[in-house]
Amino acid sequence: MMEKSLVTEKNRDKVHRVTLEKLTVNEQSSVAPAAAVETSSERKPRDSELDIYGLTHIGHLRKTNQDHFLISMLRREVRIMQTSLRTAPDDSSTERLALLACVADGVGSSVMGEEAARLAVERIMAYVMESANCYYASDEMDGESLSRSLAKAAMRVHADIAKERAEGPIEASNMATTLTLWLGVWPKAYLVQVGDSRCYVMRGGVLAQISRDQTMAQDLVEMGAMTRTQAERSPLSHVLSSAIGGETALPVVTMMEQSWDSIGLLCSDGLTKHVSDEQITHRLNTMTSAKQVCETLLQDALDAGGSDNVTIVVGRPKAKI
Repeated sequence: MMEKSLVTEKNRDKVHRVTLEKLTVNEQSSVAPAAAVETSSERKPRDSELDIYGLTHIGHLRKTNQDHFLISMLRREVRIMQTSLRTAPDDSSTERLALLACVADGVGSSVMGEEAARLAVERIMAYVMESANCYYASDEMDGESLSRSLAKAAMRVHADIAKERAEGPIEASNMATTLTLWLGVWPKAYLVQVGDSRCYVMRGGVLAQISRDQTMAQDLVEMGAMTRTQAERSPLSHVLSSAIGGETALPVVTMMEQSWDSIGLLCSDGLTKHVSDEQITHRLNTMTSAKQVCETLLQDALDAGGSDNVTIVVGRPKAKI
C-alpha cells in the first residue's frame, strides 16, 4: 500500500522539476465547450437552490482518516453547512457573499497528517473570509486582486503548518497536507490548489479536470519523460512536489465562470485511485442529488479496493423554476 509522501532532496534529484512561480494565477474563462451558457446576466442562486454535500470515509485499509473537508457559506459571519471538523454551525440570515468548499488530505501515516489537514481547513476558512470581506468592501479589488489574495492566504496556511512542523515533536517532521479549495463568488469561481486533491467541473455532460496534480510523476509527464499511463503506475505519482507545510508550496489559483448547468466535484486521491474519470462522468450525468452521487462514488471506490481515505464534495445549482 503506497503512502503519499513529500518530495525530498534525494528524490528531487531524479527529475529536473518544472519551475513554477510561488504565486501563480491562471484565468480560465470557460471549462466546457464553446456552447457553454453565458453567466454574466444570470442571477445568483438562492441558498435554497444550492444542492451541495460532502462526506469522508476511512476506507478499508487505513487505520486513521487523515482527510478533512468543509462546506461553508461566507456571510458577514461564517455559517458552517457541513464538515468533518468538530465545529458547531453558526446561524446567519445575512446575504451570502460566497460559497466555500475545500478538501485537505494529510501527508504521511502518522496522526500529524490528520492534524495538518485539520489546521489547513480551519486556517484557510479564516484567511479566505478576510479576502472575501476585503473584496466586497473595496471598490478597487477585482478578480485578479482576489486571486492573488487567495494565493497569499494559502501561503499563510503553509507558513502556519511549516512552523508547527519545525517546532513540533519528532513525529511532526512529515507534517503536511494537500489543499483544494473552491470559492464561488457569483458569477465567478476561484479554485485554489496545492498538492494532488482534485477539482472537476461538469458542464453540458462534459467532465473537465480543472486542477493539476502537483506530483513528481505529473512533472515528468509534462516534460515528455513519462507517459500518462506510466505515471499512473509510478511510485512518483504519490510523491508531492508541492504541499501545504512541506518543503515547497506552489498555490495555483484558477478563475472561471459559473453557470446554472455546471456541477463541481472536489475529492482526495482516495477516490481517483479507484474510480476513473469515465465512471465519475457517468455518475454525475445520472445523479439525482449531491448526497446520492457522493455516496455512490464512495461505494465505487470502496468496491474497487478502498485503499485510502476517501473524501468527496459535490455541488450544483438546482434547476430554476
